[in-house]
Amino acid sequence: MTFLLFLCFLFVVLAAVYTVLRVRRIRAQFAPDGTFATIDGVRLHYHHCPAEPASGGRPVLVFLHGASGNAYDMKLAFQNAFRGRAETLFVDRPGLGFSERGSGAHITPAGQAALIAGLLKHLEIENALVVGHSLASSVTAALGLHAPERVRGLAFLAPVSHVWPGGVNWYYTLAALPVLGWLFTWTLTLPVGERLAPSAMKNVFHPDPAPATYARDIRLPLLFRPESFRANAAQICSIKEAVRVMSRDYRRLNQPALIVTGTEDTVVWPSIHCEGLLSDLPAAEVLMLDRAGHMPQHTHTADIVVGLERLLSRMELHNGAADPTTEPELQFGQA
Repeated sequence: MTFLLFLCFLFVVLAAVYTVLRVRRIRAQFAPDGTFATIDGVRLHYHHCPAEPASGGRPVLVFLHGASGNAYDMKLAFQNAFRGRAETLFVDRPGLGFSERGSGAHITPAGQAALIAGLLKHLEIENALVVGHSLASSVTAALGLHAPERVRGLAFLAPVSHVWPGGVNWYYTLAALPVLGWLFTWTLTLPVGERLAPSAMKNVFHPDPAPATYARDIRLPLLFRPESFRANAAQICSIKEAVRVMSRDYRRLNQPALIVTGTEDTVVWPSIHCEGLLSDLPAAEVLMLDRAGHMPQHTHTADIVVGLERLLSRMELHNGAADPTTEPELQFGQA
């Protein structure tokens, strides 16, 4: 028994040493290449990409990444599609990428929405279309409720928006704990997480394959730094109760909205979240993508871009910026 305890202690020590050394290497390997702004004491990292002068007056497209990611995910999917045609903003949500975690209040969608609304004000963005993927769909909804004067359109990709049966994976629950979570993330999550990442990516992209360079392009190792993994876990563990409360107010979201879901999404249940949003939001349309999984921004980018263009046209009509006698062209068939 004593020898077994010694082996366990030795394993924990070696895992902690490995984690410290690996974190140092990750921090040296990946440097922020965007811009920082401090909002309510929290340092946020973002990429703000201008549009051509001729496209002036269009809403700014604000992209929010889902759980276990960072701004590079949405940037990889959409930057080239809108380059020069629309002003875009890609934000590292609090605690992920290169953004600071902030306080406990910034774990929830409402807390994150308050920070991002502050960033929009800082950047003098008065007319935004917010596009959120997965967990960030709840932040998108919260932004629409918190700052409707700035957030004029909403897009939800493979959304998490309503209460679902069951809970979350045990390792997120453990990582979010105050003391045990700190020990867990400084020993096991980095060496184990990096080795399990390929199978996890296969699951979220199913039935399509993940892009060959996806992990490298989104700087995936940033997620496994202990502080980032704990922030990610805390957000995932709090989301169910957050949407339970927030969904009561969804009918106040009068902005034109687009809901994008895949028929093969096995990570979230379209029958709960997509249909829930379609029922609750007064001005929502749905884009159903056949054979798409949980990452449609990468596997069905062109379809989503067409849907977002359609939504931009609806926003112009809604805000009185277009001739109301002109019927916008229908650009996809599942609306």
